Amino acid sequence: MLFFVKKAELIIRSDKTKNILKGMMKMADRKKRNEFIYRGNECWEEDILKGLVKTKMDSTEYYRYWYEPESLYESLRQTQERFPDRICLVDDDGRSYTYSQFKEFVDRFSRILYYIYHVRQGQQVGILLYNSLAFCMSIYALSRLRAVSVPFSTKYREPEIKSLIEKSDIKGLIFHRDYAGWMKDLLGNLFCICIDMDEICRLSHMPEIPELKAEAGDGAVLMFTSGTTSQSKGVLLKNFNIMHGIEVYQRIFHISERDITILPVPAYHVTGLFALLGLFIYAGGCVRLHKFFNAERVLKEMEKERITFIHASPAVYSMLLEKREKYPKMPDMRIMACGSGNMPGQKLEEIRQWIPQVQFRTVYGLTETSSPATIFPVNAAESPHIGSSGRPIPGLEFKICDDCGESLAPYETGTVLVRGTTVIEEYYKQTTGAINSEHWLDTGDIGYFDRDGYLYITDRKKDMINRGGEKICSYDVENILYEIPGIREAAVVGIPDERYGEVPAAMIVLEDENCPGEEEIRAYLQKKLAKFQIPVRFICRENLPMTPNLKIDKKEIRKILAEDKEVNKK
Repeated sequence: MLFFVKKAELIIRSDKTKNILKGMMKMADRKKRNEFIYRGNECWEEDILKGLVKTKMDSTEYYRYWYEPESLYESLRQTQERFPDRICLVDDDGRSYTYSQFKEFVDRFSRILYYIYHVRQGQQVGILLYNSLAFCMSIYALSRLRAVSVPFSTKYREPEIKSLIEKSDIKGLIFHRDYAGWMKDLLGNLFCICIDMDEICRLSHMPEIPELKAEAGDGAVLMFTSGTTSQSKGVLLKNFNIMHGIEVYQRIFHISERDITILPVPAYHVTGLFALLGLFIYAGGCVRLHKFFNAERVLKEMEKERITFIHASPAVYSMLLEKREKYPKMPDMRIMACGSGNMPGQKLEEIRQWIPQVQFRTVYGLTETSSPATIFPVNAAESPHIGSSGRPIPGLEFKICDDCGESLAPYETGTVLVRGTTVIEEYYKQTTGAINSEHWLDTGDIGYFDRDGYLYITDRKKDMINRGGEKICSYDVENILYEIPGIREAAVVGIPDERYGEVPAAMIVLEDENCPGEEEIRAYLQKKLAKFQIPVRFICRENLPMTPNLKIDKKEIRKILAEDKEVNKK
């Protein structure tokens, strides 16, 4: 635990006592200076911190594990040497590939990219592929060449992809044949490759490429956030950002060659690419690739293929819970990790009752943090810190700031800032106020830390509702709605109001027709919430709108509720 104490003359009776008192003194000094920084290096046991060293990268000091591979390709090479005949990937069609087979495909494709398409170090190459062997092969082949992968969403339409291509400065695009009709208008003078595995095998005679030793500071993956409008930001992640995040995941979750996972979420997002694919290839585990998400198929494979680990969003877990009665036992499931949004305590309890032995680990992170920023160190469902997003990972620092930029003490709510090894230094060719001169990234989230160093996210800044000056956290209202029997899903947003500026409104999904009506819901909320926090409107739907990466789409919900209000006015 973290305590605040006054400095005093103390008798040190043991090394353990000495270390505890040092920590107490540090916190006392921070309080005196009004500096409350929450450091991942102070939150974890020795087995997690062992091997962590301070290094300098681009004149900035970071903490890394001294043996981290320098790149994704180097991690594959090391794993292939240890486990050449273990299954690495199972493609969507059920075909499996060992680590030796996968590395051979990667090496062949890297030679094609090098000799035929002249891809060189630092060049950016787009990838428009589904979850597949081809996607994985492209990422690792480009890593071998010290080039930069730019994965695009396969759910976007042609104008959206065109917008991102213009922002990304790519040299060419590796694409699936489904998008062949777009290529003439999209690419101009850029090269394009429609993946053909038979062709890759046929060109295996090409000479070996010169040795290209990766460096930790190389750019590795360029991703985009916030859609495809003028607000989209390019996030250029470097090798050391990515590999440190993967190493932290492996240490905390103890992923090994005995673990098997499913990749049912898009591989072009940080969770799929680093927290699943990159993590399991580094550890020597097996990844089962799903082209599209299907809850029934995921559950069947969890049961039949002895899946031990899954990492998904709250929306995915809600869809799995809906069908749990058909799959009552998952004896091999070891860990369920969850990020990308608020996971209500009621849902955690449902998962605990369904799969009692599973450890549910909440994760907080962003594209800008290469996936992990905080991780719950134990089973969240059984912890007194349930509702928290966990503790800062080794190598990262957090602080909570008020509107004037002053750091806040434990339990004081403000803007969440983070910096450290997995965090980008700047956005790609874009200057914003989100990253300051001391490398602190404004996450856009609102939250607080408790005295034990656990982070609690209370809302997104953009989702915080301002009702005539009274602030309403949408997560708080949603969590109470989830307590009501019969409510399967809930989302609370702010909608325009002539008197108050904006007021809360809710979209809910009910279990069945016999579930509570609006009057019953209001009566329950009145016992739990202040009057101004209670939604002024409720609208029922069969499902909540989702974004392409399976998060609840509050922007669309806000639009539907606002339009519904106008219709009812008339």
